[in-house]
Amino acid sequence: MSEFKVNEERLKQEFIRLAEISSPSFRERVLAEYLIERLQQLGLSVEEDQAGRKIGGDCGNLIAHLPGKEDCPQIFFCAHMDTVEPADGVKVVFENGVFRSAGETILGGDDKAGIAAILEVLQMLRETGVSHGPLEVIFTVAEEQGLLGSKNLDFSKVRAKFGYVLDCSGDPGTMIIGAPAQTRINVRVQGRAAHAGIDPERGINAIQVAGKALAQLRLGRIDQETTANIGLIKGGKATNIVPDSVFLQGEVRSLVKEKMETLTKEISETFARVAAAEGARCDFWAEFLYPEFHLDIKSPVLELAAKAARRAGLPVRYETSGGGSDANIFNAAGLPAANLSIGMRQVHTAEEYLLLKDLVDVARWLWEIIRVVIKQEWDKP
Repeated sequence: MSEFKVNEERLKQEFIRLAEISSPSFRERVLAEYLIERLQQLGLSVEEDQAGRKIGGDCGNLIAHLPGKEDCPQIFFCAHMDTVEPADGVKVVFENGVFRSAGETILGGDDKAGIAAILEVLQMLRETGVSHGPLEVIFTVAEEQGLLGSKNLDFSKVRAKFGYVLDCSGDPGTMIIGAPAQTRINVRVQGRAAHAGIDPERGINAIQVAGKALAQLRLGRIDQETTANIGLIKGGKATNIVPDSVFLQGEVRSLVKEKMETLTKEISETFARVAAAEGARCDFWAEFLYPEFHLDIKSPVLELAAKAARRAGLPVRYETSGGGSDANIFNAAGLPAANLSIGMRQVHTAEEYLLLKDLVDVARWLWEIIRVVIKQEWDKP
């Protein structure tokens, strides 16, 4: 256990301050300006890349550097600045050690709990003056929009060789060692319009055709590694018109890319076959969003975090996730990255909550990661 303690009151106030700054995807600028000032106050140099321009947002990713002992490997901590909506007008209520939203908005612990923990550890480094290795902090944009920020990160500005993404629900001490690839699927079924009461026989009901195809699809959990979903359907103009067009959008995810590709092809072929049988036309296109990743439990990035968790008194758990994170992109870029659980619960809902105890434990975990690096009590990558 470390002799240095997290300042719980300061951490609590920092999280509340962050949560009450509105930062939905593509509108992270106000939060970014606050973070630039805070990081500079804590002795870090800060750069902003051009990701915002590339994706149509008002802000780029922030990459900040804190110098340290040059004979130590440089690591990074990453959290994303954006949140899902509703995110405007967040008011945080703190009662009995629990953060909640006072209204119908999200709380924003995803991912401002991660940001708050990082800032607290940086503050501790500044106050204590303890020796540490070079440290990099990366705050990304538009993570909630298919990892757009990290996908457009200027990696030429990143000096670290491995690191940690703070963006997972669950108890601190838990590490995500694998996450799926994802493909977005888009389908447009084109039928033929007709008057629904006078001449329905002339029509080809695109919604009905799509429904017949949907009934033949394998959706939900396919196996332990693969899921599929159709989550959006738009079509029709009026109840007295046989609908001539319908658009559907969904996704396929898998820890095994080949399984994702096979299922995507199966869905495409099903729509094409059913549409042809009904005299309709089908357009299908797939968008590959991000790759899967897998980390060996004995890899240095995990061994370091596990040792640090034990030093912080946290039970170590390894899990795979059904969702993607910036860790997918870092690993694909050749930078080993584990996604750390930061205690957020029921995210993306108005019922979201976060325990102060968990937030403190996350900060303690990050502190111990930094201390393990400086002591080099692990196998370097």
